[in-house]
Amino acid sequence: MGDSYVIAIDFGTAYSGYAFNITAREEESDPKLKRWGAKHGLDTPKTPTCILFDENGEFMKFGYEAKTTYIKMRGEDAKRHYFFEGFKLILYDKDLNKDLKIKAANDKEMTALKVFSESLRFLKDDALETINAKTRTKLTPSNFTWVLTVPAIWNETAKQFMKEAAIQAGIITEGYDKKLVITLEPEAASIWCKKLPADGFITENHSRDSLDQTPGTQYLIVDCGGGTIDITVHKVLKGGALKELHKASGNNMGGQAVDRKFKKFLREIFTDGVWDEYEQKYPSEVQRIIFDFTRLKQVDESIEITCPYNLGKLARKKKDIERFFESVGGASWNEGSIIITREKLKTFFEESLQGITMSLREIFKKDLHIGFILLVGGFADSQILRQHINEQFGEEYNILCPVRPQEAILRGAVEFGRNPKIVASRKSRFTYGVATLERFKSEHRQEKKITADGKEWCQDIFKKLLEEGEDVGWDETRDHILDAVDPQQKEMSVRLFRSERKNPRYVDEWGVEEVGSFIVKLCDPERNKERKVKVELKFGSPEITATGTDPSTGEKRSLTFEFKTL
Repeated sequence: MGDSYVIAIDFGTAYSGYAFNITAREEESDPKLKRWGAKHGLDTPKTPTCILFDENGEFMKFGYEAKTTYIKMRGEDAKRHYFFEGFKLILYDKDLNKDLKIKAANDKEMTALKVFSESLRFLKDDALETINAKTRTKLTPSNFTWVLTVPAIWNETAKQFMKEAAIQAGIITEGYDKKLVITLEPEAASIWCKKLPADGFITENHSRDSLDQTPGTQYLIVDCGGGTIDITVHKVLKGGALKELHKASGNNMGGQAVDRKFKKFLREIFTDGVWDEYEQKYPSEVQRIIFDFTRLKQVDESIEITCPYNLGKLARKKKDIERFFESVGGASWNEGSIIITREKLKTFFEESLQGITMSLREIFKKDLHIGFILLVGGFADSQILRQHINEQFGEEYNILCPVRPQEAILRGAVEFGRNPKIVASRKSRFTYGVATLERFKSEHRQEKKITADGKEWCQDIFKKLLEEGEDVGWDETRDHILDAVDPQQKEMSVRLFRSERKNPRYVDEWGVEEVGSFIVKLCDPERNKERKVKVELKFGSPEITATGTDPSTGEKRSLTFEFKTL
């Protein structure tokens, strides 16, 4: 079967979904996408990233079903259940550990690992069910290569956290790590956009509509997600593979930043504690308003939102509803509906668009020759966003957006699972190195001096294996031989560090952080005086793997990134 059996899960901040391929490698066919929301009169490529647990913390529902069940719950009932959404953002720039807890809508807590793994378990089971119904077979998780998409701006611990969640969800079993491939979201989108014909794009500002595939063409991909904005730059190589030209960058100013501004505005309208009481008593109705808004915000015109009955009731207790609108600009009341003007709607986008513009300007300052800007991700469905990018950059760059920008990542992730070599080289985001010893010299820091086997050594030296900004081939490894200084040593600890600086001297300097460590048992000193460990680091794929081997015994250890404060 090999890698032609692929399931890709795009686990997004706002929406999640999966796509799969079950045709033989030789047969070129487009990945199949599961469609969601039929019961609700919808047909979408992804379902909301929402999960509902009962009062005992048992999994109940995921996606549209979780959302609608929760929205229909009465006040007290809703308070007893655990409802989570938008939780993926906690993995962005956070201190991670296995016990990290996250708050549900009712302020009760659950461990993040459980919320993530139960979400992934649901998507895994649903995917297998869909495929087995189609093929009338009994395929199991081990028949597939699983691809999990992650933001390019995530660090190693966040990726490791997702891997751990995938193991707990039964997607892979320990030791079968090869069956799980992590891919970066903008990278997956880029792979898909390369394949699209001219009519697969919405073009904003030019007539040459498809993406130029001539070797040497450079393009910038902006993945506009619900939580993060992820940016990467690719160059087309001979033979069609891609090379990353600029290390991934971005921010957490995705589509949900706009939703937060909208919610804040509702609080400004419904003063006198009305909104606070409403949120307290009817959390599920608040969900519905935000949900309606996420669909409405795709247009560039004034919008009308139906005011829920209970919000109206609470407001009328204080004063006539019209009076709540007297002190705010940009909104008015019209027979049971809240009208928000186009101008006001645009202000909700300001902070997010500014964040995107700043991140792009930073990249355009570099010595690159970018011809295209590709907009992908669900937030790219917004006309206001596309227009803004067009106004800012349309004169200098060709701007393209796939007709269904939300699907690009999923479809590209399946392609990546079938052929990981398609991204031939990446830029390292950090300088990586291991802690080593050197013979002590006068220029070394005095407090670093240790004596072993009658000799003086300097410890904690940062031995560089890869420099920030350096190109790394998709399958490239870097190695280093560590020597034991004590002839009686029975084991050796290997510690891996990273820094955004190019040349740290010691591993405990500012800006240097430990990524993880592992211990390699050494051979018996009586049998062999050669006491070495060969450390091999594989940097090419979106994850870093590290192994340490004692050459005389073949004893091997692998690095698992610990969830510690990073």
